[in-house]
Amino acid sequence: MEKGLLEKTGKDLSHWKKVLLNSNVEKHGQMVSFLKSEHGFTHGFANFVALKTREADAGSHTEADLIANQYEGKENLFLIYQKLVAEIGQFGNDITISPKKEAVSFIRKRQFALVKPATKSRIDFGLKIKDKPTSERLEFSGPFGAMCTHRVRISEIEQIDIELLDWIKEAYEKAL
Repeated sequence: MEKGLLEKTGKDLSHWKKVLLNSNVEKHGQMVSFLKSEHGFTHGFANFVALKTREADAGSHTEADLIANQYEGKENLFLIYQKLVAEIGQFGNDITISPKKEAVSFIRKRQFALVKPATKSRIDFGLKIKDKPTSERLEFSGPFGAMCTHRVRISEIEQIDIELLDWIKEAYEKAL
């Protein structure tokens, strides 16, 4: 996007960030509208510059910062996250852990799991296992939409058990 911005406008990201900062427009939607109406931006480029100006995109933060922000005020859940990372890491050395603003994705060739601290007392753990029936514990994906097919609610470290690890392993093996 950054390279395309320079090609399309002749000006780099730092220039457009200054333009927005000097415009006294503060809200994201207003920034997007300003760039579109005043400078002829397409929605995609306007959204990109607004996110970068507000440092609201995942790319503006380190992975450690993204994770720390997810667990701010939810520190009691961080041990659950660490245990999940350790257990999943044992499946193979071909796993990429990709922190985002609100969740952490686990990817082989495709995403197979997602960890999101959903509340102060619960992690929502998403899995992508096509054609797997749901159960009382292995629910429909709910808030994850198409990113995952199933969700497991985890509020205690003891819930990371053989059953859950078997589901994670199944998702991992299907993510080729």
